[in-house]
Amino acid sequence: MSKDFILPDIGEGIVECEIVEWLVAEGDSVKEDQPICDVMTDKALVQIPAVHDGVISKLYYAKGDIAKVHAPLFAMDVDGEAPTQSEEVQAPVAAEASSEAAEHLEDFILPDIGEGIVECEIVEWLVSEGDEIVEDQAVCDVMTDKALVQIPAKYTGKVEKLYYQKGDIAAVHSPLFQMSIAGQSAEPDVSSAVVKAQTNAATKPAQKPAASASETKQLNKKAVASPAVRRKARELDVDLTQVPGSGKNGRIYKQDIEDFLNETPSQAASQQASPKAAEPVSTVVSSGGSRVEPIKGIKAAMAKQMVASVSTIPHFTFCDEIDLTKLIAMRSELKEQYKEQGVKLTMMPFFIKALSLAIKQFPVLNSQVNDDCSELTYFDDHNIGMAVDSKIGLLVPNIKSCQSKSIVDVANEVTRLTEAARDGRVSPDDLKGGTISISNIGAIGGTIATPIINKPEVAIVALGKLQHLPRFDAQGNVVSAAIMQVSWSGDHRVIDGGTIARFNNLWKSYLEDPAKMMMAMS
Repeated sequence: MSKDFILPDIGEGIVECEIVEWLVAEGDSVKEDQPICDVMTDKALVQIPAVHDGVISKLYYAKGDIAKVHAPLFAMDVDGEAPTQSEEVQAPVAAEASSEAAEHLEDFILPDIGEGIVECEIVEWLVSEGDEIVEDQAVCDVMTDKALVQIPAKYTGKVEKLYYQKGDIAAVHSPLFQMSIAGQSAEPDVSSAVVKAQTNAATKPAQKPAASASETKQLNKKAVASPAVRRKARELDVDLTQVPGSGKNGRIYKQDIEDFLNETPSQAASQQASPKAAEPVSTVVSSGGSRVEPIKGIKAAMAKQMVASVSTIPHFTFCDEIDLTKLIAMRSELKEQYKEQGVKLTMMPFFIKALSLAIKQFPVLNSQVNDDCSELTYFDDHNIGMAVDSKIGLLVPNIKSCQSKSIVDVANEVTRLTEAARDGRVSPDDLKGGTISISNIGAIGGTIATPIINKPEVAIVALGKLQHLPRFDAQGNVVSAAIMQVSWSGDHRVIDGGTIARFNNLWKSYLEDPAKMMMAMS
């Protein structure tokens, strides 16, 4: 069985590279240190050498392909060695494990944690360096632009190194932390491939040699820093090559930038053109009584989504009021019975189920239009979203296939998704695939709203707060009624005013007459 060569870290922050040229072919015999291929990063041309004598059995990429760091690059049959399972070539720190007979160091590579997500913010480390951890134990919370995600350990062992600090931005497919795993022997040649690859890269004309420890104290030529530190340096117009790094191999941390600006303000001012360089760096930058903070994570995603919605969808709003007196009475009767069964019966399941029943007669409300408005796709499943005001920002998880769920099923899903959203821990699957949305703005306050459509959906309704107001009954008597104002926003490219008015009337009839809703469900 062949042994895989795993593409190592070949530069700070680099997660992929292009295969420029294969210097060998499948079936070729190669020697240790023989060049195997040239790869191009966004910084330099790097030559990858063999780490064993043997025969090339498989090239996993073609010329011109993009290869991922920490993914297999090629496979080879190693001379004089029994077949083994694939090995991963680790970062340089893995060399420390070569003297360990009973354990080895392994990097945890940050996996894909959501469709299209390439980086995330370290919100909180739940372990420290030196801690003993077990498989599946939570190691850290990370924030993507969609949700708060908890990263678990894959193995039992000890945490040796945390590669990021709280608040840093971690890249997908890059090492997140390192741990020693007991009961596994070290591979003495694991680190050599990285050392050789980096040595070859350093000899290329396009790449500067690494600075020595003495040079680093005075001038950090290599400027080794995480993406978050580089981003902060750009924001403050700081030249990282002028910042002494306090970390291993001269690695620069946010504190180093802060120290550089605070301890040598005159020097920094002379080196930097922008006056911002004289300000201390922090998550919140204060000046002159004002406060500036970055828009990121969920808030940044919401801003992008809302701009896309209002700039491409012609919105129109339709408002009405609903008398919920009968529905509230029925829910009060059922609430305690369902509570004994562990079901939390709020008003929301009724709104959602009634919406699904109305969609059966008005399927255009459960459709999506393509970008050039030439096609309309109708969905059989009613995946109804609920806007939740979570601690990390606005989230809209959706309940799948409401058309086939009972009130109890919907109630259980409402409880599950609401609790998860408020904690910021909604799974990506719960956030994807929505077809129409409800915003319960009245839970906070207000009676009428103009909600923005959750693109690519075609409609959204905002529920106002419940009010007990005087109304006339059928005999002309003034009575107290439980009134809720509702506000619809529709995509006027595919929905006209008459359609949404008739749809709302049907939805309203189910909510005002619960018996009619129960009959429609049977």
